[in-house]
Amino acid sequence: MDRLTPEQRRKTMQAIKSTATKGEVRLAKALWKLGHRYRKNNKKVFGRPDLTFAKYKIAIFVDSEFFHGKDWGTEQLRIKTNREYWIPKIERNIQRDEEVNAFLISENWTVLRFWSKEIEKNLEVCLAKIEGTIMLLSI
Repeated sequence: MDRLTPEQRRKTMQAIKSTATKGEVRLAKALWKLGHRYRKNNKKVFGRPDLTFAKYKIAIFVDSEFFHGKDWGTEQLRIKTNREYWIPKIERNIQRDEEVNAFLISENWTVLRFWSKEIEKNLEVCLAKIEGTIMLLSI
């Protein structure tokens, strides 16, 4: 049973953003501070990555653990309300992420995906991975 009323749940869900999330903003600001220039939510790149480095063909996605199904095998069991909506929705998101990855890789893009909590807890590791990829591709 949901602890919130339907109206409270609706307002909570409406407040969830699809762009400029905390993880995206934190990563983008850190990259900018390091001198890296990028495009945000580039519509010209399939899948509209959160950040793109067109020069190096790098697409970066910052994924929410819930909406993109981190540890989906166990986490789907935790969904108690409206399962007939959430389970197919999240499974479709996972499938779409795989399709986007496959297409971008086939177009010679390097795809980097980070979980939002990963950025929150290990920003330096994420930045090092991005910078390492840029260094590799700039040779």
